[in-house]
Amino acid sequence: MTVTAAELLEVPELRFVEPSFAELTDELYSSVLLELEATDGRLLVDEEDDPIALALRDDDAWHVATFLYRTPSVLGLERFEETGGEIYQEPRETWVRAVRGHYAERIRLEVQPAINDLPPDRLAKATDLVAETWGERDGVRVIDACCGSGIGASVLRSLGMAPLSYDNDAALLALGLAEGRLEPEAVCCIDGTCASDYCSPAPLGLGMMMGQIYPWLNEELWRGLVEQLLALSDETLITLGTEPEAALVASWAVEAGRGVEVVENERDPIYDRWVCMVRR
Repeated sequence: MTVTAAELLEVPELRFVEPSFAELTDELYSSVLLELEATDGRLLVDEEDDPIALALRDDDAWHVATFLYRTPSVLGLERFEETGGEIYQEPRETWVRAVRGHYAERIRLEVQPAINDLPPDRLAKATDLVAETWGERDGVRVIDACCGSGIGASVLRSLGMAPLSYDNDAALLALGLAEGRLEPEAVCCIDGTCASDYCSPAPLGLGMMMGQIYPWLNEELWRGLVEQLLALSDETLITLGTEPEAALVASWAVEAGRGVEVVENERDPIYDRWVCMVRR
């Protein structure tokens, strides 16, 4: 089980100053801690000695700001030095998993899950498709884009892979967490058109049942989501419901300088009907 952020900093409880995982990039929150009358401090650095979190204690509690996706303020570091606090060191990945776990737990506790409309045979058919394409790849990292309630994540883990999942629909994420398809430390609620701000590139990328894509309505949104997924992965498997959607995605992949193969998947008449296999 992943250790919590509080356990890593050896404090009884932590209050994150950023309201959501998506707001970890916002420079606004670097100054929030400066408003505290700090009596103690904890500075967390990664394996390269770069600051990745700062916790300050006031009379009420410990408060932490996270610098995984933004630069710490000089004033914040000076405030830490004034407290005479302690410096802790952890691998960056250890801290990011703890932070993702914190915000996932908040979603689990605070968000009403979406209604579970997963067909009984969807998981088996999706697993067969991914297994046919990639086989079992123990420990290989996969970007699981627009993950919904975690169909793709569940499939990938069953084949030994290590997905990092994201979506902007908290209700679907809450469902996936409740059903055990999503792991708290490997999921985040973000805008997928900004995914590269939060995710490191991986060998593989998955987008299951992306769409519905309407050229006159939301084409540019989906193009941004697909382009981010392609930028984050060397080999990308994208499934869609219709042939026109697959043709659009294929055209975006070609414009991005990728090779792409489009095939029809006859396992299911509705889900994952068309498959785009994209390679760098």
